[in-house]
Amino acid sequence: MAFFLETLSGGLMAGMLYALVALGFVLIYKASGVFNFAQGAMVLFAALAMARFAEWVPQWTGIDNKIFANVVAFILAACIMFISAWLIERLVLRHLVNQDAATLLMATLGITYFMEGVGQTLFGSEIYKIDIGMPKDPVFILDSVFDGGVMINQEDVIAAVIAACLVAALSVFFQKTSTGRALRAVADDHQAAQSIGIPLNRIWVIVWCVAGVVALVAGMIWGSKLGVQFTLTTVALRALPVVILGGLTSVPGAIIGGLIIGVGEKLSEVYLGPYVGGGIEIWFAYVLALVFLLFRPQGLFGEKIIDRV
Repeated sequence: MAFFLETLSGGLMAGMLYALVALGFVLIYKASGVFNFAQGAMVLFAALAMARFAEWVPQWTGIDNKIFANVVAFILAACIMFISAWLIERLVLRHLVNQDAATLLMATLGITYFMEGVGQTLFGSEIYKIDIGMPKDPVFILDSVFDGGVMINQEDVIAAVIAACLVAALSVFFQKTSTGRALRAVADDHQAAQSIGIPLNRIWVIVWCVAGVVALVAGMIWGSKLGVQFTLTTVALRALPVVILGGLTSVPGAIIGGLIIGVGEKLSEVYLGPYVGGGIEIWFAYVLALVFLLFRPQGLFGEKIIDRV
């Protein structure tokens, strides 16, 4: 039972991180109808900025304090993501209004390669470290219930808590603020939102900024766990099944889909892997997503595309 709980908790924590990346896809698609294939590049770009600024800030200021360096690096990286969001809307999106989905998809692919190239030029192509002080050593809990206790990775717990807090903050933002309500109005009907005076261009900048902050937090966490390297863009590929499962138009769906896939891939690898030679964790999410595409393409909580036309 203790081993099952360890596997389950590991899956839930991994699922929260998948959900964090998937949120970027959902937020942008809901507000603009654009499937943002550049989300992985945004995660990488933000993580590179965070890692490099954390190195440079002590050199610039002469203050050798990790907390100070990380806070300033986070603020600077967030500013970079805000500027990137403004440029993307200004130079790309506003010129592609009312274009078909394939055109918009190709535009985000172009943004992907551009951001990867600019990131490499500005910040370098080495493997960098983000040290935000998260403990790496595991701890044991429930010693009195199970013999030996249940092993929990402290870094995963903190990362999951950070992801959960960001998700909660986004939920409050969308539900309780006037800007959030405007974003939901745009998501429901672009033309109706415009008819009551909601400026689409400003909304798109805001939602890309929010997606940039989500990418920054995801990049910070994944960079702390794995190091900042260009393979970090593949994290977005792990989030694609989450979006398909939860629904491309549903924020709660991204969260629940991430948890389902995180738990599913961990349990299947541990309990089914030995019978099929292992490796289930690599393809489990994609097979599950394929099943949903065949029988429920809108996902668990998404809307049918025909209903949005």
